[in-house]
Amino acid sequence: MKVNKSWNWAANNRVNQRSALQFTGPNNETITLSGTVYSEITDGRVSIDLLERMADLSVPMPLIEGNGVPLGFFVLNNVDKTYTELNRNGTPRKIDFTIKLTKVDIPDFFSESAIKDIIDIIK
Repeated sequence: MKVNKSWNWAANNRVNQRSALQFTGPNNETITLSGTVYSEITDGRVSIDLLERMADLSVPMPLIEGNGVPLGFFVLNNVDKTYTELNRNGTPRKIDFTIKLTKVDIPDFFSESAIKDIIDIIK
């Protein structure tokens, strides 16, 4: 997991001096996750397709570490997949992937239809 955090500083030019900087707040944190899934162990294609369907809902989702620690709400920006070790029918036995997520402020609420769509996807 690669985490990127940065902060904004607005610059105001001054005569014969360095620019005056004023802190304007944090940028959105980004997380990049890379991994490999094997079809013999788990149906990795289905898992990655599920992430893409969740992203299509355009709703921020919570990200939780494997030990249960919540990291906040994130949106999925990008999914890169590389299929290798193909079976005779062309289905991949190995999928390398990278996903990029951006942290957003906690949504005030989820609409009833958004919750229904999320539940339908994860069933």
